Amino acid sequence: MITVIFGARGNVGRHVAAGLISRGEQVRLTSREPAAADFPPDAEVVAADLEHPETLPAALEGAERVFLYAKPDGIDGFVAAAESAGVRHVVFLSSGAILLADAADNPIARMHAVIESAIEKSGLDWTFIRPGMFATNALWWWQRSIRDEGIVRMPYADARTAPIHEKDLAALAVTALTEPGHEGHAYPVWGPEALTLREQVQHIGTAIGREITLEVIPVEQARAELGKTMPSIGVDAVLAGWEAGRTAAPQVSTIIEEVTGRPAHTFAQWARDHAADFR
Repeated sequence: MITVIFGARGNVGRHVAAGLISRGEQVRLTSREPAAADFPPDAEVVAADLEHPETLPAALEGAERVFLYAKPDGIDGFVAAAESAGVRHVVFLSSGAILLADAADNPIARMHAVIESAIEKSGLDWTFIRPGMFATNALWWWQRSIRDEGIVRMPYADARTAPIHEKDLAALAVTALTEPGHEGHAYPVWGPEALTLREQVQHIGTAIGREITLEVIPVEQARAELGKTMPSIGVDAVLAGWEAGRTAAPQVSTIIEEVTGRPAHTFAQWARDHAADFR
């Protein structure tokens, strides 16, 4: 049974691939530029681009399962190609933004809702994974300043969030792809603990063995700084999430342990996993 992994070089997709391979599953990895991709030499790799539907039939031929990431512009072409190829089950890495009260006005929520809707209306079985804040966002926010200056600048140091480790999202996807009973489920996923941003920076400092200075800056300055390192669509969402975390306790989740049978990673574990990125 072949599982096609789109986004196999991504933070989550590469762990999905590793998790499936460790279970002895047959996987097919996709890349827009296979020759440039850093995949294992014995991996089956095919050229595919979700925004170019003509590349999808060859990638999906003979496949029964797919791990998918967000590319709304090509979703109709993907659905048509997946149905034609006989794909049975799609696990889609969606977004917890869909669950927000203002989802209709949230560009991230709208982008993922388009994809969820197209898959739901298809003849494909599906599982949606709806994560909140990724722990890997810390690389966008703080990697350069920690590595180069030993400092983090932010507007809301005591705001609390519940970041989720990308390995946990991958483990949930692998379970949904390989074990029965997850079809038709949409899993909201947050991290297992609520931490202030100050505490998260301290965990990174412990992981790299360095003291990190924290400097509180105005919101507009933070907006400009974030815009240098992350997509503009996410800057307002990040700042809004941080601001909300000043007064409201963030949601935490036990869904990883409930579905996979093992506890979710803490942020301290994530920081240790990524220590080299901050050195």
